[in-house]
Amino acid sequence: MLKSLIIILMSSVLVNNYVLSKFLGICPFLGVSKKLDQATGMGVAVTFVMLLATAVTWPIQIYVLNRFGLEYLQTIVFILVIATLVQFVELVLKKYIPSLHKSLGVYLPLITTNCAVLGVTVNNIQDGYGFLESMVSSLGCGLGFLLAMVLFSGVRERMEKSNPPKAFEGLPITLVAAAIVSLAFYGFAGIVDKLFA
Repeated sequence: MLKSLIIILMSSVLVNNYVLSKFLGICPFLGVSKKLDQATGMGVAVTFVMLLATAVTWPIQIYVLNRFGLEYLQTIVFILVIATLVQFVELVLKKYIPSLHKSLGVYLPLITTNCAVLGVTVNNIQDGYGFLESMVSSLGCGLGFLLAMVLFSGVRERMEKSNPPKAFEGLPITLVAAAIVSLAFYGFAGIVDKLFA
């Protein structure tokens, strides 16, 4: 059991990274990764919301939607739950960590529409994970999101000091750099399974 949980965690962080391999959560990835502190704050907030969303949506799916034949309402219910949780996180940050709340600005409400959060909750159900496996998967996905944000913020800080060709300035060089970072993560494919085989 522990071995399978470790594989789920490591795979979620490195191999099945939601930003770099599934391309979910691109908006905050590109929008908030200019500075390390903002990228870290956003990554931690998304990880927290992913864990909370999974802890709430998994029981709702299993004990309410599946039991009463309402599986077709999954997307609507999950979006409502995630929106409520993000509002809760925003209130907590505003009260206890106002500097982080101010630095995240408009991007904090964007967690509500962050498809990575919805994708994690839905994929945990579709993969047939139990509650503990779903929580480990969500933790791994959140840590993978945080890792991608932190790494890419470092890349973007280096890019600001470079002098790219005129045609690549701004968004084009950012997308090229994101593609290269994404390719680097594909190198982890198969390694996790071999380490724990």
